[in-house]
Amino acid sequence: MSRRRRQIYEGKAKILYEGPEPGTIIQYFKDDATAFNAQKREVIDGKGVLNNRISEFIFERLGGIGIPTHFIKRLNMREQLVRQVEIIPVEVIVRNIAAGTMAKRLGIDEGTQLPRAIVEFCYKSDELGDPLITEEHIAAFNWAGPQEMDDIMAMALRTNDFLSGLFAAVGIRLVDFKLEFGRHYENDMVRTVLADEVSPDTCRLWDMKTDDKLDKDRFRRDLGGLVEAYQEVASRLGILNKSEPQKGGKPVLVKSDRAEAANSGEKK
Repeated sequence: MSRRRRQIYEGKAKILYEGPEPGTIIQYFKDDATAFNAQKREVIDGKGVLNNRISEFIFERLGGIGIPTHFIKRLNMREQLVRQVEIIPVEVIVRNIAAGTMAKRLGIDEGTQLPRAIVEFCYKSDELGDPLITEEHIAAFNWAGPQEMDDIMAMALRTNDFLSGLFAAVGIRLVDFKLEFGRHYENDMVRTVLADEVSPDTCRLWDMKTDDKLDKDRFRRDLGGLVEAYQEVASRLGILNKSEPQKGGKPVLVKSDRAEAANSGEKK
């Protein structure tokens, strides 16, 4: 048994613990599902395991095309080792198809293809409900500098291009998604990196043939079958092992390329 770790922060879907080395954090994925700024909440068995694996898969591939991220490695079924970063208090939303709040705000039919990818910004504040903001607000309140915003825009659009192709290849339409970025300090250098997670919790994913929702909208809209939808995403990405039975709704996961020798101590 390892020594008790110091908890740094607990959010709606994750807990952050002090990492084993300076400058590292352990990111633990909870089974909590929340919506409408946590007004709706439920614990859904297995969600955290799937988000951990899907986010690992995506972060590794984004790193492979040169997008800097906080991700170092997955530790076990629910935990990742990540670089400690200073989170920039701006949520970045990239939209390819009108859905959710954008469709309501602008009176656009949900499912309408947008003429091009649209990037929106929200101020990261649970107390205020993550209000929509502009680049003028970001500059005026110095939430991010001009170079940081250039980097964020470039990384957000490149991530969109890559993930749109990645999901399209397995029959999934990337409708929209949310990204968070952080400042990674190393010696005298500071670099803007992709942080948090990329998973069905933070993306809208629709089946290309049926438009079935394979994301957290299944929870938001009381559609049911959230874990099954996340399992479907993982299966199409090659993370789930279809050859093994999935008893009791628990996902059966394929081991990643990295060895998982010390991963037997999964937390409950």
